[in-house]
Amino acid sequence: MDLHLTDKVVIVTGGAKGIGAAAVELFAREGAIPVIVGRSPEAGTTLLEKIGAPGERGLMIETELSEVEACRKAVTRTLQTFGRLDGIVHNAGINDGVGLRAGPEKFVESLQRNLFHIYNLTHFALDALIESKGFIVNVSSKLAVTGQGGTSAYAAAKGAIHGLTREWALDLAEHGIRVNTVVPAEVWTPMYESWINTVEDPEKTLEAIRARIPLDRRMTTAEEMGNAIVFLASRCSGHTTGQIHHIDGGYVHFDRSYGEIEKDS
Repeated sequence: MDLHLTDKVVIVTGGAKGIGAAAVELFAREGAIPVIVGRSPEAGTTLLEKIGAPGERGLMIETELSEVEACRKAVTRTLQTFGRLDGIVHNAGINDGVGLRAGPEKFVESLQRNLFHIYNLTHFALDALIESKGFIVNVSSKLAVTGQGGTSAYAAAKGAIHGLTREWALDLAEHGIRVNTVVPAEVWTPMYESWINTVEDPEKTLEAIRARIPLDRRMTTAEEMGNAIVFLASRCSGHTTGQIHHIDGGYVHFDRSYGEIEKDS
């Protein structure tokens, strides 16, 4: 299927690793020009070289997204390099465990890491997106709807992304800009692997997690998340906007006792 993404210039925040990297690779495969924005320049450059997208077919911009001026400069450099901007994938974020006892200052700092750059980048890119009738794809988290405990700021940021998806879809519809969100749950990424290795019994924990995922009893792959992102970015989903898409094997929307019920039946 031709997704009609040839020569489209796409900013992917946090695009050097995990879900973002999978999206970058798939965009490049479809002929798009990925711009990786984030704090992992070596990984980003290596990825662009791997997929044959350095120079005229791709760009790595090392930046600290929590800084407003850095967001402006990232958009400016993209436009100076390629002369256009067709879309943004807001993927960067980290579950930093800022809970109720962390205090107001830590809470705001976490929002800067996980939420503010989404508004800032979109604000600075708005005229270019209007000109190209572009797209925005946000990457949220299951925590926006399930909670987790001990991570108030991250949950608030991801919940806000859902609100902005609806708001911007309405606000930007007159300009032909589509805005959608994908919601990962249990996705196997380098970051996830690093976390699982910190628990007492990683394999037992993984078995328990997989048992709660109805479809195939397995975790979602980064490539499956990337596929959803790239499809939503394409004109093949040209009349889809304001939607929250859960790519999770039924994890969130099926009762958590699903596995136990099946075992007893």
